[in-house]
Amino acid sequence: MLHDHKDTTLTCPCGSNKPFSFCCEPAIEGHKPAATAEALMRSRYTAFVLGAVDYLIKTTASEHRHPEDAALIAEQIKATTWAGLKILATESGLANDQEGLVEFVARFETDEQIADLHERSSFRKEDNHWVYVDGDVEILPTA
Repeated sequence: MLHDHKDTTLTCPCGSNKPFSFCCEPAIEGHKPAATAEALMRSRYTAFVLGAVDYLIKTTASEHRHPEDAALIAEQIKATTWAGLKILATESGLANDQEGLVEFVARFETDEQIADLHERSSFRKEDNHWVYVDGDVEILPTA
């Protein structure tokens, strides 16, 4: 459980302005899979914010999962504070599609920098569940 279920007004970190319990939490906790590529993108961002390593691995395309992933993701999560997500565009990726693209900017901070991660991510369905395949990433320093 990621938070106290009594507080259903906790705003989801993904920027949807919806309560976490009705937005990304059901996907992250395995109760209800993300219905679209954008919903998966939002839930993966939230998983990075909250440190849900297992969810990040589970929602990565099978051919891109590696034994060392959990340790690498956990290290990355400790070193990074995520400060906001903005979806720029989506192509396909709806409930009935098999593939989709989501372009976004995610603001982050580390000890070394404050920057925006600009990514155009590819998603597809595996066993009728959306997974992250890969992305074109650009880091844009902001300060």
